[in-house]
Amino acid sequence: MNKIKIISVDFQKDFTSKEGICFRPRKSVRFVKETLVPFLNKNNIKIAEIISDYRQPRPGDRGDCCHPGKEGYESEVPKEVKIKPSWIKCMNSPIWTRRNIGIKDAKPGIPYQDSKKFNQWLSKTIGKPKEKEVILIGLTTDCCVLCTAQELSWRGYKVRILEEATDTYSGKEKEKAQLLKNPPLINWTKSISWKELKEILE
Repeated sequence: MNKIKIISVDFQKDFTSKEGICFRPRKSVRFVKETLVPFLNKNNIKIAEIISDYRQPRPGDRGDCCHPGKEGYESEVPKEVKIKPSWIKCMNSPIWTRRNIGIKDAKPGIPYQDSKKFNQWLSKTIGKPKEKEVILIGLTTDCCVLCTAQELSWRGYKVRILEEATDTYSGKEKEKAQLLKNPPLINWTKSISWKELKEILE
């Protein structure tokens, strides 16, 4: 169990709540909240978290959501199972950061890459690639979860995606099933079922 680390990606209310700007009905949200989190809590397993500050300006991306200080920015991962601090990104890939990231009522800067700081967060929060296998959960499989899988794989981590704990942006089950078994995603990661992961964690 100590070799497994779970990272949640963008499990924020702008994606998970009906009032959220980017909400779509997604089965994974219920699974994480009603099945995965209670299991982790019961077994004293903590998970790391990557969240987003998607305020403008974001050159190349017109999206504008997950504003710090607003409900949509809030994470759905309960604090009792969370490893702190969370990593905050401002583009799809986790290596992108910005001035005043995550700070409400502060003008956000232009996104820039900081691979060094992301590596430091990974080393402290997750551990070294040879020591840990990473399980990704969260949203979305066709965007930020995919980008995170790429970055972790390029750093030498073995990465798998928990099937029941992620969804595509559309929330369509058929689309997710195809994505999990085909390129580009399988170039960097494989999926794992809840049954398989639960047996490992127990």
